[in-house]
Amino acid sequence: MCPTGTSTAVLRRDAAAARGSDLRPAFDVIDADRDGKISKDDLRAFYAGFSGPGAPEEDMIGSMMTVADANEDGYVEYEEFESVLPGQSGGSGVMEEAFRVMDRDGDGLVGFEDLQRYLKWAGFETGDEDIRAMIRLGGGNENRGVTFDGLLKILAV
Repeated sequence: MCPTGTSTAVLRRDAAAARGSDLRPAFDVIDADRDGKISKDDLRAFYAGFSGPGAPEEDMIGSMMTVADANEDGYVEYEEFESVLPGQSGGSGVMEEAFRVMDRDGDGLVGFEDLQRYLKWAGFETGDEDIRAMIRLGGGNENRGVTFDGLLKILAV
C-alpha cells in the first residue's frame, strides 16, 4: 500500500534514488523525440542507426515495448525503463539488447568504431580523443573497447 497521496511512480523513483541508480542518460539516448517517454517510433529511430546484422525486426520492437510498458499506455516512461534494466528488480535487459546491436562484430565489446558510429548517428560531435577518453572512462581498453557495464558507465556521465 502507498502512503496517502503518494503514487507508485514516486515510490519507485525514491527507491531508485536510494539504490543510487541514475539511468536517465541511457533513457534520454533512446528517447529520440525528447518527449520524456519511449515510443515504438523512438525505438525504431534508435535501432535505425544500427541497421545490419542484429538490428531488430518490427515484431522484436513490439516485444520490447510489451515487456517494458507496464501500464500498457503505449509508451515506456523512465520508471518502467529503469525496472527492465539489468540489476533493476531483475530486469530483462533492454539495454543489453541495444549493446548487442552496437557490438556489430559480436565480440562482447563496443569498440572505438562502434562508439564513433553510434555517437555520430545520435548527433554528438566528438573527436577521436573524446571517444578514446569515453572508452577509458568505461574501464575499457582503447584498442579493444568496453563491455556492457563499461558502456553503462559511459552513458551515465
